[in-house]
Amino acid sequence: MLAFAVMNGPAHSDADATLSALRLAFVRILTPLVRVAIRFGFSYRAFADLLKEVYVNVARRDFQIPGRKQSASRIALLTGMPRKEVAQWIKPDGRSPLASIEPVNGAARVLAGWRRDRRFLDERGRPLTLPIEGGARSFSALVKRYGNDVPVRAVLDELLRVGAVKRLRNGKLRLVARAYLPSATKADTIGTLGSNVRDLATAIAHNIDAGAADLFFERKVSYDNIPSEALPALRSATAKLAQATLEKADRMVARKDRDATPSVKGSGRNRVVLGMFYLHEPVSGEEPQ
Repeated sequence: MLAFAVMNGPAHSDADATLSALRLAFVRILTPLVRVAIRFGFSYRAFADLLKEVYVNVARRDFQIPGRKQSASRIALLTGMPRKEVAQWIKPDGRSPLASIEPVNGAARVLAGWRRDRRFLDERGRPLTLPIEGGARSFSALVKRYGNDVPVRAVLDELLRVGAVKRLRNGKLRLVARAYLPSATKADTIGTLGSNVRDLATAIAHNIDAGAADLFFERKVSYDNIPSEALPALRSATAKLAQATLEKADRMVARKDRDATPSVKGSGRNRVVLGMFYLHEPVSGEEPQ
């Protein structure tokens, strides 16, 4: 158990307030996640083991003293876990299945490249109709550039399956969808839960300690007295507004991305994420968790 020194006065009150706020925040975050876990039979014991592994990985990766190897003893100190238990979660090669984020779906990358990369756009910036094979401006070339080493046929079959691409009578391919939206399996949807919640939580965590000039944008609009009859129109209108905003942002960011715009120069490699979501739910007597 992590112990805190006894303090008097305002500092003690501030520490208590911070811990109370953290507890409430974690309850709100975990409630929908535990709901999903129970629904799919993911037990408390499995969740607890997963949490231990995450604690060890984060302590090792993000709280290392510069120039010194992160030891099991220091990880135990940071996490409150017994040192022997920490050692069980440290892999021999120093890595963990949770140490890296899954790469973006290959089909999604191909569609994004088709919409952004000038080599696959016409003079008006619209996606070209592509032959499957045939040089630098072909579907095969597109997949080789953006498909994460997935075979061309596998990407094509998937895009045809979800209706994102249409095969024309002359054999060429036309892009007919703005984004990769598969007929999601439960695994697909759960994968989205992990990546999207992770990005939002990372942005908010950054803002806790960031200075005013370094804050990430993070806002939401929320009302709690909307009649049920108004929901369909609001849902449709907000979806159109959000889609238009994301497409505009997509074009703007793509102009600075070295994959989409090879002429862009500069050092380092960074992700830029802008996300939107819509939710409606009945208001109960309890505060939403």
